Amino acid sequence: MALVHLLAESKDNARDTAGTPVLVELFTPEGCSDCPPADALLERLDTSQPVAGAHLIVLSEHVDYWNDIGWRDPYSSHAYSERQSAYATRLGLSSVYTPQMVVDGKFEFVGSDERRAIMAVEREAKVDKISMSLSGAYLESASVLALHLDAGQLPATASRPAAVLLGVADERHETHVTGGENGGRNLRHVAVLRSLRQVGSLDQANPFSQDVRIEIPRRKGSIRLIAFAQDQENGTI
Repeated sequence: MALVHLLAESKDNARDTAGTPVLVELFTPEGCSDCPPADALLERLDTSQPVAGAHLIVLSEHVDYWNDIGWRDPYSSHAYSERQSAYATRLGLSSVYTPQMVVDGKFEFVGSDERRAIMAVEREAKVDKISMSLSGAYLESASVLALHLDAGQLPATASRPAAVLLGVADERHETHVTGGENGGRNLRHVAVLRSLRQVGSLDQANPFSQDVRIEIPRRKGSIRLIAFAQDQENGTI
């Protein structure tokens, strides 16, 4: 898994990426009154990196099925609702809910449950991960980003190929909500996912090395690039 910031950083404030990468996804909408504590927890996990030996890579994925209940979330996408539904099927849940946190595609729980989050990250920090890196990122135009992606091959124990996914996330956002359950509140979000698409696949025979071009949303401020391989049958990262 790889994390790249498209912004200049001094040595003093550069993000420490040491440790085993663990993907933490939060499914959240701005229209849900139970979700701000989960949003705050995701930001805290991202900033404090509280698990020794782990590097938490977080994504805020805003679902769209709350949009008709008084507030339309400007960061929501039906694609993230579908991604959450796929997790529900894989993990044996009868329905989706918010806020929901999913760690490495294996563990799910209420997104504001810090104890469960730490326990899941501690467990996943002990799991070997495939080497993956992003390099040479540059803007070809205002809306197209070019980069190179490298990844090691899957272990011999893998029973099928894995999808190589590349996500673009805004560094952070703050919204003044004027309707719905959070009307009148200012909400903060970190690593707001704006696009996620498959750029290739990974198998046991060959490493992955590919130049990639990806459209990026119109944005203000910095963005994050997140690449990971995911088993499309069981969802494991």
